[in-house]
Amino acid sequence: MNNPESLLKLALTIFGVIFLLVYPLSMVWPSGWSWHQGPPYDSEYFMMIVGIYATLGVFLILAARDPGANRSLIWFVVWSSLVHAAIMAVQAISDSREYGHLVGDVPALLFVAGMLWFLSPTNKVAVKATG
Repeated sequence: MNNPESLLKLALTIFGVIFLLVYPLSMVWPSGWSWHQGPPYDSEYFMMIVGIYATLGVFLILAARDPGANRSLIWFVVWSSLVHAAIMAVQAISDSREYGHLVGDVPALLFVAGMLWFLSPTNKVAVKATG
């Protein structure tokens, strides 16, 4: 399992499962994974995010079957994770009640983006696969 495609397939599957587990993670560590006071299910916003990440998790798991055919999804996850982490970090720094995110989901999102960026199929590989 040392070839890049096998590692990418593994990463997509693991990150897909983790995205499916955002809700349980917020129950275990709310200050690092949810943006509100009180139980996670009290926030309509948070439940919307859980739904989006659960859906994305399913598609990441499906993308693991053929990463080369799912480059757009992989790059969406890379860039949206970077943007999400940056916005969340700025908001957490400016609100002391949200500092937990600086050691919770902010580094997790940066890790996801970095790993998928590193393991992503290159343009050269994609050109060979399509042409």
